Amino acid sequence: MKPTVCLTFDFDAISLWLARGATTPGPVSRGEFGAFAIPRILELLRRHDIRSTFFIPAHTLQSYPAQCSAIAEAGHELALHGDRHDPVSTLDRAQELAANLRGVEQIRRLTGAAPRGHRTPSFDFTPNTVDILTEIGVDYDSSLMAADSTAYFVRSGDLDEPSGAYRFGRETSVVELPVSWTLDDYPHLEFYRAPGTVMPGLQSPRVMFESFLADVRYLTERVGDGFLVVTLHPQVIGRGGRMLELERFVEQVFALGARFDRCDDVAVRARGELGAGTR
Repeated sequence: MKPTVCLTFDFDAISLWLARGATTPGPVSRGEFGAFAIPRILELLRRHDIRSTFFIPAHTLQSYPAQCSAIAEAGHELALHGDRHDPVSTLDRAQELAANLRGVEQIRRLTGAAPRGHRTPSFDFTPNTVDILTEIGVDYDSSLMAADSTAYFVRSGDLDEPSGAYRFGRETSVVELPVSWTLDDYPHLEFYRAPGTVMPGLQSPRVMFESFLADVRYLTERVGDGFLVVTLHPQVIGRGGRMLELERFVEQVFALGARFDRCDDVAVRARGELGAGTR
């Protein structure tokens, strides 16, 4: 089996800025650019015959149905990504469940099928996340970071004992396809300023993709199989010069002998290797 890269896109659009309380036209327009960039992203993927996974908040699914339909019609996977991009740590169980159910409803309406995958807007979990994913029938998640090129079953019921060792919970049947901030375009490229916070971003996309490619090279030369999940955002990567570097990265991945695939297909193969898991 060839090593695999999952080229994933978090199509946050305006929801990313609404979740930060940034509702004025300036930040909203930054989110709008994500929708503007979808056609050029789909065209790049079409040219290279790549199938990807788009993690899409329910708010985006409702606000940009034409773009989301185009994603599905092009053969890409639509997966859950919250509702209005609220960090899950700010939600109680009822709110977290409702956010995911809104996403399920919108994806089912667009595609005729329930989503199989999930990513939190904050690369984090709450004590309720795994149970919610199991309840709504999600097969895999892609939000955690306990491995790099191998899948594992998500645990439920971890406990931090202040006076003792960390207590690891039970494995569930939810497959984890791990992510990493080092393989995410947002911290590398995006400029963000708020009171008391500045994310400088604006680095060279070529340097970023060279870093990404080094992980792919390790996978092909030292591991021989497995997968890596790359996280991109249309409103970040969709700018002209960055798109050129994304295409260069794609060509280099193929040159290394790796391939691209959707997360749901990788999760199916991973489950076969891991076994059934538990509920």
